[in-house]
Amino acid sequence: MPLSPRRLVILVGMLLLASSRPAQAREAAPLTAPVGPYSSSQSRLPSNPRVNAPYFDGAIRTAEMAVFWFGQVTTATNSVDVRVGYRQEVLEVLLSVMDRRLWYDPSASPGELTAWDSATLYINTGGDAASVPDAHSYRFDAQLSWWEGRAPYQAAFQGNGSGWSAASVPFVTWTRYRGDEPNNNSDDRGWSLRYAIPFSELGVSEPPPPGTVWGMGLVLHDRDDGSGPPLPDQAWPPTLLASQPVTWGQLFFGLPTYSPSLATPGSTVIIRHGLNGATVADADVGGSSTCGTAASPGFFPTWGNLNYTGRQWLNIQNVGDVADWPCFSKYYVTFPLQALPSGATIISATLILHQFGNAGQGWDPGPQPSLIQVLTVGEDWNESTLTWNNAPLALENVAATWVDPLEDPPPPAGVSRQWDVSRAVVDAYADGQPVRLALYEADYALHGGKYFRTSDFEEVGQKDRPTLIVTWGHSLMKTASPRVGGQGNPITYTIRFSGTGNALSLTDTLAAGVSSPDSFALEGTRVVPTYDSAQHRLTWSDTPPAGQTVTISYVVTIAVSDSRTLRNIVNLVDAEGTRTASVTVLANSEASFFLPLILR
Repeated sequence: MPLSPRRLVILVGMLLLASSRPAQAREAAPLTAPVGPYSSSQSRLPSNPRVNAPYFDGAIRTAEMAVFWFGQVTTATNSVDVRVGYRQEVLEVLLSVMDRRLWYDPSASPGELTAWDSATLYINTGGDAASVPDAHSYRFDAQLSWWEGRAPYQAAFQGNGSGWSAASVPFVTWTRYRGDEPNNNSDDRGWSLRYAIPFSELGVSEPPPPGTVWGMGLVLHDRDDGSGPPLPDQAWPPTLLASQPVTWGQLFFGLPTYSPSLATPGSTVIIRHGLNGATVADADVGGSSTCGTAASPGFFPTWGNLNYTGRQWLNIQNVGDVADWPCFSKYYVTFPLQALPSGATIISATLILHQFGNAGQGWDPGPQPSLIQVLTVGEDWNESTLTWNNAPLALENVAATWVDPLEDPPPPAGVSRQWDVSRAVVDAYADGQPVRLALYEADYALHGGKYFRTSDFEEVGQKDRPTLIVTWGHSLMKTASPRVGGQGNPITYTIRFSGTGNALSLTDTLAAGVSSPDSFALEGTRVVPTYDSAQHRLTWSDTPPAGQTVTISYVVTIAVSDSRTLRNIVNLVDAEGTRTASVTVLANSEASFFLPLILR
């Protein structure tokens, strides 16, 4: 059917917009509101996924927003890329939806918007632990519209203690569709929706202080037929319940910095596939370097299930125009951490990928810089079956590095790119897990893709395979053996730490329910602790050489007959600061096991 003049004008406008995207200026205003320090004693894998939102001093730059994703690409389900950032006045959330059929209702009432192609953004300004929607809980519904630009079909709601009530909370949304046009049975590519939520309408006069955590959730609503029922919703997180904010994800304001705990450097471990027997599984998913050309015509039936097992190269790429989603490509990699000794303190961890090319070589405009982000993943996956549709969702964005395009022709040796992934390794190591990472970008430019070597790279330079370099050291540890005992039973306490070359001062406060120590065993020092019976406390001072392990052990007996928890705390102080560790013993308890508490 020929295009009407109105449709032709709109189509030309879309094409001009897509072809005139400005290059992203990295020298612009600061990207982050830094928070910190994040120390290794705070290590955790979040129960709910978290997005760490960057702060922009001025206009929000789409390519630098935090990115995450959810959903699947099929003929009946949608996949969504989500970008998040904030500035002085507003929080912005951008959804890019891969959707085959687009349907909206211009006459829908506020309560009917979610029966069509639309989205719901949930915000809880009181944190992420509320059990019901209360006055701090907000819901913002917005529907696709035919006209590109500011969306007229939206509604706001506020929590009332049990559910949601319509509320006068002004906000702004913009929508854009890509493909034939909405409200017909022809295949399209998708649509996008951008929220701008003023902080002043959420009961705060300015952006929350860096480090603030709000609750946040998203639900994508889908309609593929004008007369048929809505299709099932897709949500982030997948366990989201609209009536229980505690099930939503976390919105963290700012990007945390990482500061390692005090530790004496011990050694550096290099982890790479095939090196010292390590197995490092990796794969990209999505369009890879070919924009998914192996998919069936139309992409929707098979693109989301493409697998690239054994490929020696990978692509990391995103594009602001959702019509280009067949070229989207993200990367997954898992590094084992068994090479790290037990009880180590992670000082730093660096991810290295070897770039050998980029998308858009020879095009005008040519390759563009991109901010490639690292996100943690909490689930195992299988390289031989990994696809866009079954790949695990991200837990949290933890690092980002600008990656420039290579010159044409690229240098024969390529270029190594690095990311500081210390936080991710600390969390995984503390939980006894491998470090599982996903790399993606929020890039807007058409040619932002970057090509890297994979673990399957078999040429001479196997050093070009993805590599994790971890520097670790020794910190303060305290243990007890056994951890459970009855009155009169002996307990051996052991304190172990590394010298720093500075004068060290140790204070060990014994639990009230144990006897005085009757002997000491020393390694790495000749200085015997002094026991103060009035304070039930040991003190010790020495200057052991840097890297020398000091061990102080002593024996006490359980001196109480009732059932109680006996907790001993030790503090070690030097010129760099204070380290603290504790250990707990169960006295006269039927329990047979108790997890230790160690603060590094």
